[in-house]
Amino acid sequence: MSDIDIRITGRAGRITLTRPKALNSLTYDMAMAIDAALKDWAGDDRVALVVIDAEGDKAFCAGGDIQQLYDHGLQGDYAFGQTFWRDEYRLNARLAEYAKPVVSFMQGFVMGGGVGVGCHVAHRVVDDSTQIAMPECGIGLVPDVGGSLLLARAPGRLGAYLGLTAARMGPGDAIRAGFADRHVPRADWPALIARLEETGDISALPPSTDGLETPLADVQAQIDTAFVGPLDQILTRLEGMEGDFAASALKALRRNSPLAMAATLEMLDRLDGVQDIRTALTLEYRFTARAMEHGDFLEGIRAQIIDRDRNPQWKHTHVTRDEVQAILAPLPRDLTFEED
Repeated sequence: MSDIDIRITGRAGRITLTRPKALNSLTYDMAMAIDAALKDWAGDDRVALVVIDAEGDKAFCAGGDIQQLYDHGLQGDYAFGQTFWRDEYRLNARLAEYAKPVVSFMQGFVMGGGVGVGCHVAHRVVDDSTQIAMPECGIGLVPDVGGSLLLARAPGRLGAYLGLTAARMGPGDAIRAGFADRHVPRADWPALIARLEETGDISALPPSTDGLETPLADVQAQIDTAFVGPLDQILTRLEGMEGDFAASALKALRRNSPLAMAATLEMLDRLDGVQDIRTALTLEYRFTARAMEHGDFLEGIRAQIIDRDRNPQWKHTHVTRDEVQAILAPLPRDLTFEED
């Protein structure tokens, strides 16, 4: 497959995303190839650990390839998206629970589906260029691929801020928020990967990194004050605050899908203290399985990706609690991301 290179090198199972011109966006076939490799290597004694990286300087993976999802959804084929998300979430769970060490090397943009591939593994390496974000509310989705669990674990109300505004994290903030573990200069990556391949020993990794700049830590107090309670209360607080932080956050919230943001807040509340990624994925799938037919996903993609008018016409200006509960309600028994 030209979009991905999967092989065994030395003691390492190697997965490299190879479509840099598309910012290594993850197709369904790429996700399934990764999943198949992980299954094969689980019982292969030649593979001591797994290394995941990507070609190019701009992105490790800027998200899922959503063109197919949009095309099918526009034709009323909601089952395609349900299958895509179901199988992608199975991959996310496998990465999080994998018995052998997995190391991801994440440069540039790491968003959406890229978070699902790179940010749940045991060892997560970033560099100066890394920009991690969960931008789903801008296209009518909730933070998914297990990202809701990472957001729920972030310090204070940082997860709510990141999920609702789609703010980007540099390497220091990504480590502080729990999306990464260590910073290694990009120039050192080839030699480090070569040592991992040669030895199969995770001790080749440097210690966790301290001392990086964390701009979001400087506004943590404002985040903790503003991003509490339901969406309408958050908007009201931000409207009453002065300064660049409030203005920027308010602009983002006014741009994104009200239904997706309200559901995101509900999900983060439900995931408080949860450790199991499958609990988060189950909750995410309740939303994404309904997102085309009952949510704002198709309109969000139209406005952001297809027509690029940046003027989505969301279904709601005000979201009721009943509407949030409905889109997060348990799915029919035949619609689940869990494997049979």
